[in-house]
Amino acid sequence: MRRLSVLLLAGLVASAATVVAASDLTFMSTQMRPITEAEWVRTVLLPPFTTATGIPVVFLGAEEPELTNRILAEFEARRGSLDLVGDLHGNFLVYYNALKDLGAELVQLEALGDRTLARSFVELGRIGGAQVYIPWMQATYVLVANKKALQYLPSWADPTTLTYDQLYLWARNIFEATGEQKLGIPAGPRALLHRFLHGYLYPSFTGAQVTKFTSPEAVLMWEYLKDLWQYVTPSAPLLDSMDTALLSEEVWIAWDHTARVKTAVMERPDDFVVLPAPAGPKGRGVITVLAGLAIPQTAPDPARAYQLIEYLTRPSSQVAILEGVGFFPVVAEAAGAVPTGGLKVLADGVAVQSASPDLLVSIIPGGLGARGGEFNKVYLDSFTEIVIRGRPIQEVLAQQGALLDALFRETGAPTPVPDVYLP
Repeated sequence: MRRLSVLLLAGLVASAATVVAASDLTFMSTQMRPITEAEWVRTVLLPPFTTATGIPVVFLGAEEPELTNRILAEFEARRGSLDLVGDLHGNFLVYYNALKDLGAELVQLEALGDRTLARSFVELGRIGGAQVYIPWMQATYVLVANKKALQYLPSWADPTTLTYDQLYLWARNIFEATGEQKLGIPAGPRALLHRFLHGYLYPSFTGAQVTKFTSPEAVLMWEYLKDLWQYVTPSAPLLDSMDTALLSEEVWIAWDHTARVKTAVMERPDDFVVLPAPAGPKGRGVITVLAGLAIPQTAPDPARAYQLIEYLTRPSSQVAILEGVGFFPVVAEAAGAVPTGGLKVLADGVAVQSASPDLLVSIIPGGLGARGGEFNKVYLDSFTEIVIRGRPIQEVLAQQGALLDALFRETGAPTPVPDVYLP
């Protein structure tokens, strides 16, 4: 039945493709899909490429299942209509066998000499022994600190290479000097606390997001978090984001998604510094919402698709994407080209984090489908039981770890990097 459905979809794809002119380059992406963003891509980002090369581009926004199914259908039919695809790392893990090896194209890009792609992101694009995608753009989570807090940083600590132990001492120093809990970690009903747990703390302390959930290192991590929480602002359970708390100075140090601290930094760029997330015993665990560019094996015109990859990874294009839709560059040279102000403060901070030598890139899991919320719930429930209710750590981890194991076993989804295992 699956083969039949794939072949039927392939037929529909072939029919739909007839509305695109033979000379057009077809670019389908799960990113920049909202109407306003897609319109920006069509009217601002892509026209200079067409003017310079004479290659018209048809940009198609698509939901994740639609793009995945279309790639697989065209691969099964050995006939394709998509020249270039833009997608997230976790989704590429589902259909990487249907993509062209871009190792030679990567060499060509790097030989141009005008762009330095983040090495950790390039390595992520190597799946199954092939360079199946080229890094394109990223979103991430960082620390933002009010400059007032810097005087309380331990004297031997460098804020750009902060460790979790130093973060603890920093927050404690502020509390002892001011009597206030000035550390902000959002824990409200719509906050991203689960991302801090599975993508930052777990990799930093255990080296993995999933496979060491119940490990002795995980127990130490939860003990650390219980100690740290005494210096977190009491209103954390009500806060969905950190921008307002930073602006009101309820908190002086905050962890959150760049989009959820952007308002504070844009409004008062001279008052804040953007810093890499702290490092733990295993490295600097950092979530990157990493988007890449890939060429299907069935692409009608892979040579012209590569030309578009070259254009989209230029520093100037990377800056345009940051200014236009808020995705951050994956090219080191782009950070220096961002204009002054809050956007540059954010971009510089993200660039420093991406270049950290001890970086452990964490990717949000792909392949869980409608059960993705269960993944988040395991970490949030563990937090509630351990940090808020004070239940024994090993008991909670045993219960929640069993749920986590069952989730990946039943869905067949690959466990996410770091420490990734494909099913």
